[in-house]
Parts: sequence; structure tokens; C-alpha cells
Amino acid sequence: MKKKYIWILSILLTLVFISFPLFHLLKTKLKESDAAINLSAGYTNDASRLNLTKVDTIIKVPADKLEMELQLRSILKHAQQNNLKISIAGAQHSMGGHTIYPDGILLNMLPYNHMQLDKENDVLTIGSGALWEDAIKYLDQYGKSIMVMQAFSSFSVGGSISVNGHGWQKDLPPVSSSVLSFTLMNAQGEILNCSREENPELFKLVVGGYGLFGIILDIKLKVVDNVALKYKYIRLSPENYVAHYHKFVSQNPDVNLVFGRLRISDKHFLEEATINFFEKTYDKPLPIVEQNAKNFEAKRLVFRGSVDSEYGKRLRWDLETGMNKITKNSIYSRNELLNDHVSLIENKDSNSTDLLQEYFIPERNFVQFIQDIKPILQKSKLDLLNITIRRVHKDEDAFMNFAREDVFGFVFLFNQKKTSEQESEMKILTNHLADAAIKNQGTFYLPYRLHIDKEKMRKVYPQADIFFEQKKKYDSQEIFSNKFYEHYK
Repeated sequence: MKKKYIWILSILLTLVFISFPLFHLLKTKLKESDAAINLSAGYTNDASRLNLTKVDTIIKVPADKLEMELQLRSILKHAQQNNLKISIAGAQHSMGGHTIYPDGILLNMLPYNHMQLDKENDVLTIGSGALWEDAIKYLDQYGKSIMVMQAFSSFSVGGSISVNGHGWQKDLPPVSSSVLSFTLMNAQGEILNCSREENPELFKLVVGGYGLFGIILDIKLKVVDNVALKYKYIRLSPENYVAHYHKFVSQNPDVNLVFGRLRISDKHFLEEATINFFEKTYDKPLPIVEQNAKNFEAKRLVFRGSVDSEYGKRLRWDLETGMNKITKNSIYSRNELLNDHVSLIENKDSNSTDLLQEYFIPERNFVQFIQDIKPILQKSKLDLLNITIRRVHKDEDAFMNFAREDVFGFVFLFNQKKTSEQESEMKILTNHLADAAIKNQGTFYLPYRLHIDKEKMRKVYPQADIFFEQKKKYDSQEIFSNKFYEHYK
């Protein structure tokens, strides 16, 4: 009889163990709203959802090249005659008003998204408004893949060049390293070809120049082969991260894509890490297939279930590290892995927003930086959702370069309530983290919220004054402007 009760109790405990995570995810789903956030006419915003701004005009450029060039010249003339500013937008994933100027003209470049592949030389010519996901699907037909891009494919190509985004491709510089050349319409309506050989000064300024020097039109990008990749991972302590990274990733010529992650639940906070990497195999990569909607939503809910929930954070870590064991050695195509959409982590809570920050730290200070940020993050009232680690090699191209040597990028994602109290908390937290980066001879990334003042920004970017002088050299009337420029110039 006693054995019978023990058996029943064990079944009940198993059911509770299985059902509680499901209940947690269901509760997360029920708290959300699927209602689209519609902007009133004449207003724009960006990915922060904290930059709602009235503008004079929002203009979608034509898809046709000649028609677009004529329209842009007309807009430039109108702006000069009426003392209006122009900001340039793609998918608007920058978070500090980099694509917005109050009462200005906003150019929506997304329709300009043509693509043409030079198969003999592995060069993709692409319109600046194209999204990476469109480029991936196009290249997939030819067995080719993007050389360098961010973790999500829902950003525009022109936008990524304007912020000089980095990727999770193994030991490479930022996206600038894959750009062969681009055409740029300047404030006078002239179209200039910019490369390392032709207009090289302008090339360096525009890459990572936040749309302040002109309108990027057509871009020539290096592309690489789409290959089959096998997933592997290592679970380790942060103290061993750099050594294991060099051993299992840098010294392994077969590794193609790689990212790290730090544990952020209160239990073992920043005391565990994973290195997740993908090795080339001799398998033939399969064409991109549509993602299973059910699995996609389950992944999203696991991530969203970590908001304001210690249980959710532990559940996500346990599920991810558990799935690592299950999916270890699984085969993917490179394009399949690159084609993740930002909606995978979409926040559907209208009362909060998710904000990114990023800090680039030399490997000699990797462990010390983690030790320095630990008490800062534990003291903060902001909800930390994720810390991903990327390896970025020295950037030789961008004038406003954030990787002046080989660095590890720490990508933070926070959930912030849309209150003045949490906005103030975020500003305090951002400055503390920036101070920790400076202490460890690191830099911070500029496409995010404008919580850092001009003086501290110049401490990390001592070339900023020359950058803004060059801005006026190429655009003396300051036709191209945005909130980022107004904050830091």
C-alpha cells in the first residue's frame, strides 16, 4: 500500500513539474496584447518605442532607381529652400532617435530594395532599403550567403551600414569589412561612388556615420558560400571563457558562426556561461524552409516569460542548456541560422519596452568587466533579460570605430517600463555600465538611447569632434540631421 502512495505521489509531482512551466508560459501569453501599435498621421517612432515624434513629412522613396533619384533631388531642394532637416530611415531599429528629426522630413528607404548577384565575383549589389532577410532568401537560390550581419535579419542593409553593425560570424570585423563600395547622394544632390580607393574619407565617415553625410543608395557587398553547419556548445565558467574560446573556436578553422551567453537568473548570476558554435560539415545545405509557427511562438514565449520573473529566467536557462544537449550536432544551413527575425523576442506589452546596450571589452579585461558589472546589475531595478557575447575583430574602416582592437562585445537586453522613474533608472544604469567599460579600456555602442552625455561620449570616442567637423565640411547647411546629432554635436 505504501508503494502505491509513493507511486501516485511521484506521478503527481511529475505532472506538477511538467504543468508549471506550461502554466507560466500560458500566463505570459494571456498578459500580452496582439493589438498593433498604430501611429497617428505625421508621427514616427523607432524600436525603443520611446521616441514618438511629430515630423513634417514622411516620404516613401520609389523602388525605381531613376524615379527615386529625381524625387530625392527634389526633396533636397525643398528642404534647403524651407530650412527643413532630413532624417533617413530603414527598419528603424536604432533606439536613440537616429532616424528622426522633430518637424523634419523623414525618408523611408525600404521600397528601394533591388538585388543583383555577380556570381563570378561573389558580389551582391543591393538597394539600401532591402532587409537582410530578403537578401538571404535571394542569395539562397544561388548557394550564397551574407558575409557579415547582425543576429537578426529584420534590419535594413543601409541601416546596418549606417551603424556599422557587427555580426556573429567567427572572428570578423563589423559589417564595414564586407562593403566593397556604395553610392551616396550628398546634400547637393550629387551621386558619389565611395570605396576604400574612391572618396575614401567619405567612405570611412558614412560607415557608422548614422545618416549624417548623405543618402546611401546602392551597395556592393562581398558574399560567401552557404554551407551546412553542425551545432556544438560548451558550458563553462566565465573565468574560462576566453581560453576556451581560443581553443574551440579561434583555433578551429571549421567554425563559422559563434555566440556566447551569460546566465542572468539570480541563482548563479553571471557565474555560468555557454559558448555556442557552428562547424562546417560536408553535408549539402538544404534550402531555407518556413519556420514552424508553433515552435516559433513557443520560443518567443519562453523568452518573454523571463520578464520580471526569476522563475522564467531559470526556466529559459534550463530549457536552453537542456535543448543544447538535445540539438547538439544538429545540422543547419548558414542561411537558415542567419534568417532569424527580431519578432522571435517581440515584446507585446504596451506598458513596457525592450532596450539594448552594448559594450566592447578587450579580452585581457573580460573577466574583470564581468566582476565590475555584477554589483551594478544586481543593484539596479531594471529587469535584465539577456547578455549575449560576440567576438569582434579590429575595425580598420569606420571613422567612429568602436572596435579599435580585437574585443568581446557584451550585448545587454533590458525590459523597461514606460515610466519616468524607470527612464531615470535606465540613465543611471547606463552611465554606471559605461564607466565600467571605460575602466576596462572598452567602448560603448552608439545606436542606443542617448543617456550618455557629450563629455563621456568624447572620452570613449576622442575622434568625435573631428567627425562633427567633417559633417559640416560635407553638409555645411546641416540638411541631414537627427536626434543623435543634436545630442552629441
